[in-house]
Amino acid sequence: LQVEPYGMVTVPGGTFHMGQSDQDVPATQINFNKQVTIGGFYMDDSEITNNEYRQYQVAMDAADTAGIGRLSQEEINMIATKKYLPDTVVWMRDFTYHMGDPLMQYYYMHPAFDDYPVVGVNWKQAKLFCKWRTGFLNKTRANNGEFGMPNFRLPSEAEWEYAARGGRDLSPYPWGGPYIRNTKGCLLANFKPGRGNYYDDGFSYTAPAYSFFANDYGLYDMSGNVSEWCEDAFFEAAFPTVWDMNPTYNKDSEPRKVVRGGSWKDISYYLQTGTRTYEYQDTARSFVGFRCAMIYLGRSSGDEF
Repeated sequence: LQVEPYGMVTVPGGTFHMGQSDQDVPATQINFNKQVTIGGFYMDDSEITNNEYRQYQVAMDAADTAGIGRLSQEEINMIATKKYLPDTVVWMRDFTYHMGDPLMQYYYMHPAFDDYPVVGVNWKQAKLFCKWRTGFLNKTRANNGEFGMPNFRLPSEAEWEYAARGGRDLSPYPWGGPYIRNTKGCLLANFKPGRGNYYDDGFSYTAPAYSFFANDYGLYDMSGNVSEWCEDAFFEAAFPTVWDMNPTYNKDSEPRKVVRGGSWKDISYYLQTGTRTYEYQDTARSFVGFRCAMIYLGRSSGDEF
């Protein structure tokens, strides 16, 4: 059987209803329900953290790209000009009249934030990280005489939503629904529960990975903390357009890329598993991070897990 990569959990294949699980409040009409089938895959159990991303930075700074595979000219230029570094200025640029200077200075590099999700990484940078991670793993495995693993990559939008639901079909949140607090009144994710109120969940900005309960697949922070890049280009009519088996919408000419899950600065609507939004592929934000996925090779009946 394929080995479960370190830091990942197995998401078994299955069928679910992709799309809105509640009222389409802003009347976007971009997430109508559609039943689709997803093959088994692996997914990081949390967002990539600052500490994990710095390991990648150290390798890039040392020009250690062995095993990384074929790079596009744009990616070669990114490495040469150190465009793989997170944009720490996002903490000042994203919000007008906001004291973001301390976060700009300390959030990425200070050890106090080691286990917090990396931000300030655009879609192209996240994809380059996936390439490096693939090369790093397979170079090590080759040195040990082991077979190579499939590529790390960003999850498709359908994979992301399927994983976020944790097997709870038509549930508005990863923990079930429809409430955002448990029976003790504790908030179940890091987000903005009210106007001007960011701290009720215990964190003014992002939270360390694993601060809230995982969903039924063992995935943390699929709602809240930071929004997450997906592989797909954003298209308002993607759901009726794509196939109903492992759907994905790829279009290189579309600069908008899907972002899912909501973040520390979002209201609960954006935390819902069926809510769709986007960001431009070359734009970094203080509230957008990412996690990786990997295809599972083998049977897809479910009993292999």
